[in-house]
Amino acid sequence: MRVLRGTAGDPDTDRELTASLLSEAGAGEPGLRVWTPARQLAFGRRDVRAEGFDRAERIAANRGFHTVERDVGGRAVAYAGDTLAFAHAVPLDGGGETGESLDGGDATRRSRGSITERYDCAVETVIGALRGLGADVVAGEPPASFCPGDHSVRVAGGGKVSGIAQRVRADAALVAGCVVVAPSDASEIAAVSDAVYDALGVPFDPETVGSVAAAGGPDDPERVARALEDAFVDGPWGDGSRRVERIGAER
Repeated sequence: MRVLRGTAGDPDTDRELTASLLSEAGAGEPGLRVWTPARQLAFGRRDVRAEGFDRAERIAANRGFHTVERDVGGRAVAYAGDTLAFAHAVPLDGGGETGESLDGGDATRRSRGSITERYDCAVETVIGALRGLGADVVAGEPPASFCPGDHSVRVAGGGKVSGIAQRVRADAALVAGCVVVAPSDASEIAAVSDAVYDALGVPFDPETVGSVAAAGGPDDPERVARALEDAFVDGPWGDGSRRVERIGAER
């Protein structure tokens, strides 16, 4: 598996690196990236079409968040500096279903899967990695969370820690998500999301933002990143091996 580590100097280059994983998965090589994106707010396509988008974009920019539009649906997601992102590119051997969504068997079956199977696998993988670090997390999310969706991870009885999206092509799928690690990031995400979601007319409760640390895990993004990387490499769509390429800062 091709594994990228590190963060590019600007968001556009960063997105190109992630897109390269999907392209190479289409040629047959799975890929993985777990990193800390530059401070930014990623709007979904539904946000961009919303009446209040221009105001929401100005709010994010005024708070120091570079704004981007991501390639899948769903709602806005803020990355506050130590917030993790992950992207797992899975070859489909031409046998997958096409479309986009946000939120045992032989090798061929594992390489294809279904949208639902890939979502379920990603949720289980994130939960397993975080529990291995001592975090008490479960599947699901509280009402009025950021980027609401059926495929999420939350502090048990608490706020949302991770949301997962999926982009599917005929030859490959990209299962991607965010993980809020530290309470300081959770506070920043809650504050900017409250204002942005208000502009977009989307329900949001700032109290629903959790973190790995709030669940009893570490507040160290690098430690959490390595645990997630290991979990995906050794998971159902990994083979236990990795070809590591380093970009910029080692995270």
